[in-house]
Amino acid sequence: MENFTVYNPTKLHFGVGVISNIHQSLKKYGKKALIIYGKGSVKKYGYLDALKKQLNLSKTEYVEYGGIKPNPVIDDVRKAVEVAKNEKIDFIIAIGGGSVIDSAKMINLSYANNIDAWDIMTYREIPKKRVPLITVLTIAATGSEMNGAAVLQNPKTMQKIGYASELNYPDESFLDPSLTLTVPKDQTINGIVDLIAHSLEAFFAYGDAPLSDRFIAQVIIEAMDFAEPLLNNLKNITLRERMMWTATVALNGTLYAGKASSGDWGVHALGHTISMLYDTPHGQTLSIMYPAWLKHFKSKIPERIAKLGKLITANKNTNEDQTIEIIENFFKKIGAPTRLQDINLTENHKKQILELLIKNKVSGMNFSLDEKDYEKILNFAMQ
Repeated sequence: MENFTVYNPTKLHFGVGVISNIHQSLKKYGKKALIIYGKGSVKKYGYLDALKKQLNLSKTEYVEYGGIKPNPVIDDVRKAVEVAKNEKIDFIIAIGGGSVIDSAKMINLSYANNIDAWDIMTYREIPKKRVPLITVLTIAATGSEMNGAAVLQNPKTMQKIGYASELNYPDESFLDPSLTLTVPKDQTINGIVDLIAHSLEAFFAYGDAPLSDRFIAQVIIEAMDFAEPLLNNLKNITLRERMMWTATVALNGTLYAGKASSGDWGVHALGHTISMLYDTPHGQTLSIMYPAWLKHFKSKIPERIAKLGKLITANKNTNEDQTIEIIENFFKKIGAPTRLQDINLTENHKKQILELLIKNKVSGMNFSLDEKDYEKILNFAMQ
């Protein structure tokens, strides 16, 4: 195994009704909060009002910034930072899914350090401090509620990139599965794909860590077990609980011990290119690009891919082809796209995708990618 450090400072509150206890935590963080949320579902279903009730109970003042996109953009972060400065807020509360939480993390660092958020995202400036961050999760998928990472898009530079820092960990996160009962089927599918993709990125990190590999396989098995029943019964609170916790574990650091990094992330980088160009939902890009990536690397790392299949099936005879088939067929079974054509992208779009992949030098942290790799992976994604 590689040397590793385990670090996760986020205090997690999990279970039905935990949103009713938020007021007990707020008093220690300051007198005025900035609430960050998305396009309106938290208003529609009453979750924002429930949060405001908690703020009133703790006698905490608040201001709001709403409208964060599912593929969050730097402009919203910059605008929210101006609100934070003008209102002189003491801490931030993010209520929503990963896009909202990611945005709140970068709003936090930009505001606290008086540095433009994109300069932080591109590591041109290194933040030194932060203000407290509380999250209230309403969509289980990204794991952002218990990790130090954030992803943003910059339409001007045509980049969708990630940034990681210990300063990004939320102080407290409230995971109430009842808040996910209103998540529609398509977003639930995307969330399932996302958590599996996070697990796969960890599996293909550099380093021999057998116990972590087994943890990864069990996360994937759990997702495959609850997925169809949940998609057939979106209001099942027990299944929503299982998905919420599985998504958190998939990217809170549990799966990386003994690995050289938090994962390969080449497939995410490929998917981010599709999202950047066509505003495609993140989960859809992953269900398309992961089977294509596996097919491309099948001849280079057959034993590694086969090991994944052996762990998932508990069958020592499972080979690399069967492993890829298991992953791809599962995505198909739950209704996720597995070809670019499924999201109305054809050969006519290939040149544009390739150009942006080349421009941004997309690659993985363990398995490097170049122009020839892009071409072959896109071919698999279109076959």
